[in-house]
Amino acid sequence: MKTNHMNQPLVHVIFILMVAACVFPFLLLFIASFTDQKTIINEGYSLWPSAFSLDAYTYMAATSASLIRAYGITVFITVVGTVVGLAISTLLAYPLSRADFPMRKTLSFLVFFTMLFNGGLVSTYLIYTEVFHIKNTIWALIIPGLLTNGFYILLIRTFFSTSIPVPVIESAYMDGAGEFKIFYRIVLPLSLPILATIGLMLGISYWNDWFNGMVFITDSKLYSIQNMLNRMLNDLQFLQKSSMNNASQAAANIPTDTVRMAIAVIGIVPIFIAYPFFQKYFVKGLTIGAVKG
Repeated sequence: MKTNHMNQPLVHVIFILMVAACVFPFLLLFIASFTDQKTIINEGYSLWPSAFSLDAYTYMAATSASLIRAYGITVFITVVGTVVGLAISTLLAYPLSRADFPMRKTLSFLVFFTMLFNGGLVSTYLIYTEVFHIKNTIWALIIPGLLTNGFYILLIRTFFSTSIPVPVIESAYMDGAGEFKIFYRIVLPLSLPILATIGLMLGISYWNDWFNGMVFITDSKLYSIQNMLNRMLNDLQFLQKSSMNNASQAAANIPTDTVRMAIAVIGIVPIFIAYPFFQKYFVKGLTIGAVKG
């Protein structure tokens, strides 16, 4: 006990250093977005820059209407995709967790198989565009993600198998409850930690998704925030090359470095805001399979 007590300050120091290592890059990113462009060029990135500026956000405000629309699209696809994706995952994971389900091994193998192999980009693109006709529709940003990650399904299945007491389900059978009522009234309320964990993972994947927009969306009115910011970043790179060739004096005055930082801040701030509300359940969900005392 004395040894553990003596090591406790060292453990605290180690964790404080780990937290600082995680927080420092984001803090530097945030401050850099408010730093004057010339200060960054002359002095580099710093937590205490000699000159602050709102030029990066002023530049982005010029496209505020497009950014607001992109934010709205991203919020919509994140909410709908997370809710529907979580429903599909839990509805598939629950029967896989039941030992009395006849096709348990076969379906588990098929879910695991999707973690190892996929049809490839060409076949995926042809199916979504030629069969489902979702190109340049809002569903192109939602449906591909609904074919959810097999890892999430197996994670939920493991939680159901190890954390939902079988006697509780059997007693519900004896009281006349059906499968859906057991799932809705007993299994889901006892599974909040894993549901919050997988929901957070799905939400982050939808929020950060840029690939589906790049492949299936060519209409700028349907850009998500990630596609919108990626487009702005590409425009900045083009303008920067133009200024280097003296093709445009106006392009040379654009705060390209600070705008990049501002783009990153706009993309990650909502996740920072949402995470604390899920942290409690997220930690519990990640401890599934741990030894119980």
